[in-house]
Formats: sequence, C-alpha cells, structure tokens
Amino acid sequence: MTSIYEFKETEMSGADLPLEQYRGQVLLIVNTASNCGLAPQFKGLEELYQKYQREGLVVLGLPSNQFHQEKSDDDATHDYCQRHYGVTFPMTKRVLVNGDQEDPLFGYLKQTAGHGRIKWNFTKFLIGRDGQVLERYAPTTRPATFEAAIRDALADR
Repeated sequence: MTSIYEFKETEMSGADLPLEQYRGQVLLIVNTASNCGLAPQFKGLEELYQKYQREGLVVLGLPSNQFHQEKSDDDATHDYCQRHYGVTFPMTKRVLVNGDQEDPLFGYLKQTAGHGRIKWNFTKFLIGRDGQVLERYAPTTRPATFEAAIRDALADR
C-alpha cells in the first residue's frame, strides 16, 4: 500500500471505516488500551479532537489488547471510554499492532514512520492532509505537548 487512504478499519459498531473518507484531513491515529496506566491520555486526545475537529482534525482510536491492558470486549471498551473520558472521536474494533497478525495499517505506519515495533499502548501517529506520516510520538508523550504540530498540520493546505 502506498497511501493511508487505501486502508479500511472496522468501527466498534461493526460498520466499515474506510480511511479514504478522511482524505484532506489531519489524522491522529492512536493504539489505545483502557486499563493502561496511560489511559488518562484519552482526556487529552478528546480535548484536541473537540478543539480542532472543525478545522479538520480526526483522532482515531484503535484499541489493542496486544499488551493485555484492554477491557474484555469492544462494548466494555466503548462504555469505559465514554463514561470516564467522554470520548466522542471514532474508535475501531480491537487490532494487533505487532506480529504476524498485526493490523495492516500499523504495519504501514511503522514502516513509513520508522522506529520499528510498537512498544506500548498510546503510540501516536500524526498524519498530514496529504495522507503522509508527519510524526510518531512515544506512548508517554502527552497529547498537549504536540498541539503546535497539529496546528501546523491543519494550516498546511
């Protein structure tokens, strides 16, 4: 695959989620886990989404139990994220981020951004309006710390 827009995920509801629908927008793609010590980042991700979605930012959460820190099923994940952090940004069904069964999107993101394996939950990828990976952020990097990069990406038309 040569473009982020060639990938398709599945929403928690079961509906197809073609990334093509986000062409021309800025994406922040995050592997999430509700039981992770970094889960409070959901609040910062939602704040960025609320602040910049009208300008073209989409935060896309892809829950993963790769590190054994996700709820028992997608419904429990959805309920937890809404109840505790007010998450309204799109979230998908669970994915694997490493290994033979990894989600193809994460294979592409890792190859394009470099840095190899996903080491933990809340690894974040900022994607520009042209569909290219702009930056990969470590799990411990709080969302507010790269708000300027999001603003720059949004300004790039």
